Amino acid sequence: MTKLMRTNPSHVDYGDFKGLIKSNPNFVPSNLDGIAERNGRFLVFEWKRPNEKIIIGQKLLLQSLAANPKFVVIIVNGNTDEETVVNSFYMLTLKGEPYKRGVGLESLKTFYKEWYKWASDEK
Repeated sequence: MTKLMRTNPSHVDYGDFKGLIKSNPNFVPSNLDGIAERNGRFLVFEWKRPNEKIIIGQKLLLQSLAANPKFVVIIVNGNTDEETVVNSFYMLTLKGEPYKRGVGLESLKTFYKEWYKWASDEK
């Protein structure tokens, strides 16, 4: 499979933003690993390696996005270093709580197609 992005892309460093908001000095932008849009509906991907934690600011961001019914947020336990490895993946509920949706790349691909069908339905 052809890679669409380079392996191990670096993240943007928002260190220059730290401290700009005096009342909340740790308020800095967060990165998302992937986002798709279809008819005003969004699918957000956040990839974490095994045992990698989500920092509190990113957790709050993902929970806020998941609370919006136009957003579906999934957290993938795996990586795309040499090949795509999906150990498991979780979807955040509207209340921001994760529940396991699947195991393996094929399960994630099935979920992706189901999301696309949902997002394509005219309401």
